[in-house]
Amino acid sequence: MKNQQPMWYKKLVIAALTVSIGLSAGMVSAPHQAGAAEAIDASITATSRGSQVISIGKNYLGRPYQFGAKAGQTRTFDCSSFTQYVFKRVGVNLPRTSKQQSHVGSYVSRSNLRTGDLVFFSIPGKPGVINHVAIYMGNGNLLQTYGAGGVRITNINSGTWSSRYMTARRVL
Repeated sequence: MKNQQPMWYKKLVIAALTVSIGLSAGMVSAPHQAGAAEAIDASITATSRGSQVISIGKNYLGRPYQFGAKAGQTRTFDCSSFTQYVFKRVGVNLPRTSKQQSHVGSYVSRSNLRTGDLVFFSIPGKPGVINHVAIYMGNGNLLQTYGAGGVRITNINSGTWSSRYMTARRVL
């Protein structure tokens, strides 16, 4: 079986090689060197915070789903109380509802999703209206809670979620 590195690792290696090649060729001026280093630091920080979000969220696998679950408690979650709680643990304050959460951070295309991004969906009976949020884990997987089963891992490309995908936001 082929040894596969995570996407963040590949991006880090490419960024480091780009900086190294530019420096050795004398093509990068001093101000650009600092900017490249800061961009790499920001990417590493966002990646590690995304991994923290997933690690924290996985602690609640199987926790029951309850629509309108009270924010800040962990006995039950609905989708947005779950994302709000998990992100608060890494210092990111999110509004209470999935619709409100869909307006924070910056837009991310589906093809550029990264671990820790918020992913938004419509639900049956309300097509085209954001009514659900999940956390992107990488490799097409989502950490979310919705209906029976509570907090669980699902695949974004499964029929139900793929067809209801609306948008994604990066808050890390």
